[in-house]
Amino acid sequence: MFFYFKKLIQSVCQKDVYLDHASTTPIDNRVLSVMNNVIKNTYGNQGGMYPLAIATKKIISDARRNIGVLIGATVDQVLFTRGGTESNNIALLGVVEHFKKNNPNIIPHIITSLIEHDSILEICGHLEHLKQAEVSYIPCDQNGIIDISELKKALRPNTILVTVMYANNEIGTIQPIRDNTKLVRWYKKQLKENNTAIIDTAYPLVHTDAIQAVNYCDINILRLGVDMMTLSGSKIYGPKSVGALFIKNKAFINPVMFGGGQEFGLRSGTEDSAMIAGFEKALQISQEQKQVESTRLTILRDELIDELLKDSRITVNGSKEHRLPNNINITVKDFSGESLVIRLAATGFAVSSKSACQSDSDEESHVIAALRAAQGISSKSEEGSLRITFGRSTTRKDVRNFKKALTKITK
Repeated sequence: MFFYFKKLIQSVCQKDVYLDHASTTPIDNRVLSVMNNVIKNTYGNQGGMYPLAIATKKIISDARRNIGVLIGATVDQVLFTRGGTESNNIALLGVVEHFKKNNPNIIPHIITSLIEHDSILEICGHLEHLKQAEVSYIPCDQNGIIDISELKKALRPNTILVTVMYANNEIGTIQPIRDNTKLVRWYKKQLKENNTAIIDTAYPLVHTDAIQAVNYCDINILRLGVDMMTLSGSKIYGPKSVGALFIKNKAFINPVMFGGGQEFGLRSGTEDSAMIAGFEKALQISQEQKQVESTRLTILRDELIDELLKDSRITVNGSKEHRLPNNINITVKDFSGESLVIRLAATGFAVSSKSACQSDSDEESHVIAALRAAQGISSKSEEGSLRITFGRSTTRKDVRNFKKALTKITK
């Protein structure tokens, strides 16, 4: 292993083939140009009354309107945040806070999945620890897809929120969000018709973390039927530390941070006009290139999967059909994910073994653990996973060279 660490150090000054776009994406030059223009020329605080402040306010309001058009929302339904984690916190904690304020004698119930991002699972764990909510965790099936029948069984009269991610950040599986929302609408209708509702029949609300899905899936909220949706700039070739939260009806959410009352009173703090303008531009480009890039990357993905599966020691984690065009997640028998990441890095390939948020932890990925549990495989297996995620810069040559490098390492 020392050899690979030595090679890794030597490769620091070399340009890697970047195959970790699920962790973050490089910023698009067109986005950077927009941001630089705002930083240099429109740096006022939108709360002011002078021309520079008014120009800043216009940049933010235009971005809010244009993003609303892209996702099918109205201007007052788009809330700007500092990123996906903050959006998820505002969504979950805000809904719970509002419900408890109006229903102090009822413990709210939340439904989520075992394969959610940590920014959802940690919030749920926090609420459980403080006894502010009950949480049901739905397992995935052998293909990494949430079973809608499990969701149906988990629904209760005190359920106020269902939050299931649109596309998994580790194994790339795309979840049936439309089916989930249809089921929740049916359930609410049953409560109303049978007169069995114990809370407002607007509940349960449906939230989805769509951060990984934006580049490749339909994010029109009218077609998805969701009440809230989380977006982030860091996964769409935009700036980091900026995101948005779609909220269909702000009457069901309370602020969880306080200050000057910006962003409809739900996210206090001076808005960063340059980051917001960059986010808007990145989202626009991603939607314009969605079809072409999805087709191109699906071809590369399937070619590499076919090559990888020629090795009997390699298995693909997650559905091969219902997965993001750019995502491949594999297990290689007798190799840990971390060792493969290090060895591949030494040969000039940047990949990961799990979510970037968990990279400092020695624990097994909770997503892979849930998948193995569904498959009846012990979670104590020493074999981890390797995540390869393509992007706009990925070429067929990159994919072929990656396969050669992996084959050389595993031999």
